[in-house]
Amino acid sequence: MKYVNLVINNRSDSTDSIYTYACEDDSVDVGSKVFVPFARGNRLREAYVASLADRVPEKIKEKIKYVEKTDGDISLTGEMVRTALWLRERYLCRYIDAFKCFLPAGEKAKRRQSRDPFEGREAEDSGVKRLTPEQKKALAAVEKAAEEGAHERFLLHGVTGSGKTEIYIRAAEKVVSGGRSVIILVPEISLTDQITDRFIGRFGRESVAVLHSRLTPGERYDQWKKIRSGTVKIAIGARSAVFAPFEDIGLIVVDEEHETTYKSDHTPKYDTGEIALKRCQDHKGILILGSATPSVTTYKRAEEGIYRIIELPERYNRLRLPSVELVDMREEMKSGNRSIISGRLHKEMENALKAERQVILLLNRRGYSTFVSCRECGYVAKCPECGLPLTYHKEENSIVCHYCGRHMRAPSLCPQCGSRYIKYFGSGTEKAEETVSQLFGEFETERVDMDSVRKKGELERKLRAFGRGRTRILIGTQLIAKGLDFKNVGLVGILSADTALNIPDFRSPERTFQLITQAAGRAGRGDEEGKVIIQTYQPEHYAVEYGSRQDYKGFYRAEIKFREYMGYPPFSDMFQMIFTSADRQEAEKGAFKWYEKIRGALDSEERNNVFPPQEAYMSRIKDTYRFSMLIKCPRGKRKMYSSIIGGIKEEERKERKKKYTASADINPYSFA
Repeated sequence: MKYVNLVINNRSDSTDSIYTYACEDDSVDVGSKVFVPFARGNRLREAYVASLADRVPEKIKEKIKYVEKTDGDISLTGEMVRTALWLRERYLCRYIDAFKCFLPAGEKAKRRQSRDPFEGREAEDSGVKRLTPEQKKALAAVEKAAEEGAHERFLLHGVTGSGKTEIYIRAAEKVVSGGRSVIILVPEISLTDQITDRFIGRFGRESVAVLHSRLTPGERYDQWKKIRSGTVKIAIGARSAVFAPFEDIGLIVVDEEHETTYKSDHTPKYDTGEIALKRCQDHKGILILGSATPSVTTYKRAEEGIYRIIELPERYNRLRLPSVELVDMREEMKSGNRSIISGRLHKEMENALKAERQVILLLNRRGYSTFVSCRECGYVAKCPECGLPLTYHKEENSIVCHYCGRHMRAPSLCPQCGSRYIKYFGSGTEKAEETVSQLFGEFETERVDMDSVRKKGELERKLRAFGRGRTRILIGTQLIAKGLDFKNVGLVGILSADTALNIPDFRSPERTFQLITQAAGRAGRGDEEGKVIIQTYQPEHYAVEYGSRQDYKGFYRAEIKFREYMGYPPFSDMFQMIFTSADRQEAEKGAFKWYEKIRGALDSEERNNVFPPQEAYMSRIKDTYRFSMLIKCPRGKRKMYSSIIGGIKEEERKERKKKYTASADINPYSFA
C-alpha cells in the first residue's frame, strides 16, 4: 500500500489544496493521472499525482479514500510536476491551473481520427550556405555549451535581418544530434508557419511538432502525444509551447523575446521567459533569448551577467539597414493634407510600386474609426457592459467593443440629443485600406488584423499571397510588424508611430521604440535597400528618435535612467491585484480589505509601496465590476510579497460568504 498526494481537477478556490489518497496500483507514480471519489458526493474526479508518501498520520487512516482507476495515456514527468508546483507558488494561481498548462488541451478529441497540421505545407530551404563571422562566433558559444551539457543562458541581440533564425536552426541541429529535444517559441501564431517551413526543410516533417491555439482539439492532442512519446525532437509554437512535454530538453529558443504576447493574460498569468529558464535549469539545457530590441529588463539582466550577450550588429551578408525618414503629421495638417497618408509616403509608395516592389503599411488600430462622437453635445458611444469607447466598423456598419466583442448598429442620430452631427474620429486599418484602394486601386491590397483573419487558415493565406508577390500592398496591425521575412518589400510605412505613447503605462516608450524598429526591419531584406517612412505627431520624443535611427543602446540608456529614478521594473516587481464582483460595493469592499491586510503585514517604511485601490481602467466587463490595486515590490523582495498575498488567499479560501474574487498579476503588460 502506498499513498499519493493529489491535485484534483476542481477549479474552485475553496478546494485549492493537496489531497491524500491510498493507492493499491504499483504503477502509479509522480505525474500519473488517476480518478478518485471527491467531496461528500464521492463524485469521480480526475487528479494528478504531485508526490508519493509511504505513510499517513494514524488519525486520518480510517477516513482515507482510495484511487479507483488510472489513465495510462496521460502522464507528466517529474520535471513537469516540479515546474507546475513552482508555477503555482510564483504566479499565485490554483494548483490545477498550473498542472493544466502541461496537459493536452484536446484530450476529449483523442479518439477521433488523427490529423496532420502540416498537410499542404511546403518545406522551405533557407538558402543559407555560409555563416557570417558574427554568426559563426555566436554559434560556437552555443555549440560549446551543448557539447559540455551545461546549462547556459544567452541573449542573442541581433539587428533585424542579421540571421538569428539560422543560428536557431544550427543550434537545434547540434542539440538534436546529441539525442536531446528542442523547443522553438515565436510571439505570434502568424509566425509559426514561416519558421516551421524552415525547420521541416532542414529536419523533415516527421521530426517536428507544432503547438498553438489555432490547431483543432484533435490536432493539439495528436501533437502533444507525438512529443510525449518521443516521436519528434522539435516543438515549435507560440507561448503555450513552452510547456511541450519533452523528457530531455537541450535547448529552448524564445524568438523576439521582448514581445508582450509572451506574458499570459489568462490564469495562470505566467511569463514565458521565466518558465523557459526554469525548465532549462532543471534539464541542464540552453536558453537563447533572441531580439533586435530586447526588453529593458532582459538587457539590464544581461548587463548584470544573468544572461551572456551575443551581438549580431549587421545584417546577413552586410546588407544595409533601410533608410528611415520621419514625417511630422502636424505639418501635413497645416498644409491642408487631412489624409492618413502623408504626401511623402504617397510619393514613396508610387516609386516602390513602379519598381515592382511591395509595400507594408502598419497602423496598430483595428476598425474604420477609433471612436464615435457627437459634435453637438459631446456624446461618445460606449459599450454598455464595459464602459469603453466603441470602434466603428464601416464594412458591417456597426460599432464594436474590442474587449467583450459586443456589436451594435452604428447610430445615424445622436442617442443623447438627437443631432445628426454624429461623426467617426480617428483612423483604423479598415479606413487605411479604403484610402489605399482609392489611391492605388490597380494594385492588389490585403488587410491583416484580428477582424479580417478570424477564419481558420485566412492569415496563412494572406501572408502566402504576399510572400508570392500576388499581393502588392499589405496593410495591418502589429500582426505584420515582427518576424516576417519577405525579400521584395521595398517600403514600410508606419502610419501613426506614436499611438502607444498615449497609453497610460510606464512601458509606453519601450513599446513605441520596439514597434518602430521591428516594423522598419521588414524593409530591404532582399538584395536591394529598403525605405521606411515614419508618420508621427511627436517626432521629438526619444522613443521615436532612437527608433528611427534603430539605435537600441541609445534608447536603452535613456530609458533605464527613467526606470531607475521612478523605481519601475527591472528595479522592482509590479503586482496588480484585481477584485471582481457582480456587486460594485462588494468588489470595492474586498479591495480595501486586502489593502489594509497587505499594509498591516509590511514594515512601516514599506507600506507606501501599496497604492490605494481604485476602479480598474476596465471598470466593468459583462456586468462584472472591477477594482484594482497596485503594489510596487522592491527588487529582491518578491518572495516575501508573494508570501503575504498567498497567505491572505489561504485565509480567504475557507470563507463561504465572500462575494468577490481576488486575483494577482505579477509584472502585467497591461494595467487593465
